[in-house]
Amino acid sequence: MATVTRIFKTDDLDGSDDDVRTVQFALDGTSFEIDLSAANEERLREKLARFVDAASPVKQPKAAPVKRAKKAVSVASTKEQTQAIRDWAKAAGLTVSSRGRIAKTVQDAFDAAH
Repeated sequence: MATVTRIFKTDDLDGSDDDVRTVQFALDGTSFEIDLSAANEERLREKLARFVDAASPVKQPKAAPVKRAKKAVSVASTKEQTQAIRDWAKAAGLTVSSRGRIAKTVQDAFDAAH
């Protein structure tokens, strides 16, 4: 068994269904579309022709590329590395706890010194 779906367009102004096409246009930043018979499409184009002839086409602005922040690469420290940073920081007179996370400023200072 087959299902057949047919779409019939009708003119949005007068309801006719002979030679109907969808016409798109924009005004004041809003895009529109309307289904019109050939006769009504011609009438619309005739009415707009004077305005279109005097107007300038405008290209749609391209979307700005998305700038993504670079993710900081975190390097896993070994126990020996962590202890070396703590020992160096204490010797350099920096405040560092004996446990927990080492402040980035202390890590940066250690990296700069080595």
